[in-house]
Amino acid sequence: MNTMRLDYPIAVLCRAFKVSRSGFYAWSKGKLSPRAQVDERLKVAIKAVHKQSRETYGTRRVQPELEAQGFIAGRDRIARRRRELNLRCKQKRKFKATTNSNHNLPVADNLLNQTFAPTRPNEAWVTDITYCATDEGWLYVAGIKDVFTCELVGYAMSERMTQGLTAQALWRAVRNKRPEKGLIHHSDVGATTITVTSNPSVVFTQKMARI
Repeated sequence: MNTMRLDYPIAVLCRAFKVSRSGFYAWSKGKLSPRAQVDERLKVAIKAVHKQSRETYGTRRVQPELEAQGFIAGRDRIARRRRELNLRCKQKRKFKATTNSNHNLPVADNLLNQTFAPTRPNEAWVTDITYCATDEGWLYVAGIKDVFTCELVGYAMSERMTQGLTAQALWRAVRNKRPEKGLIHHSDVGATTITVTSNPSVVFTQKMARI
């Protein structure tokens, strides 16, 4: 801003970079603390990255862009500066279906038959996928819940709904809980949740319900 003030009015620059005129004048006169001066420069850089990304980058993607410009800052600090600037990512998609029951792929038998009456933890798990807005944009979230304890035992997030998403959530649940052999894993009939692998490290049987 200090160099651009020769070409543009201060009021216009302050509006463009969302900084106060008093803050700019204090900074230009050296009255701000070193930390505050760095924060002001960081805000300008964050604003520039936000515009260059067409308002699509969240904190996770902004951080490496800032590092490339010489700004070393943690995600929490960047997130605070973004909030001060009132920067939000554009949400390109409002809704997308999370399961697909209209397919010709083989489907496992529904042994639970919608009757969930486990007598102990890690006897029956259920999986669901949802679609939610985050600072990084819209993401799919696959969650694994223990029917007996109602505890979320594993989850995974991704920009795409793939078999890998549910597999990762399931792998994390198995890693966290180490269930005994015989665990039933139940999910809706969806193209991403119908593959039963032969991996010996997986100690459960996947079951599904057609709904």
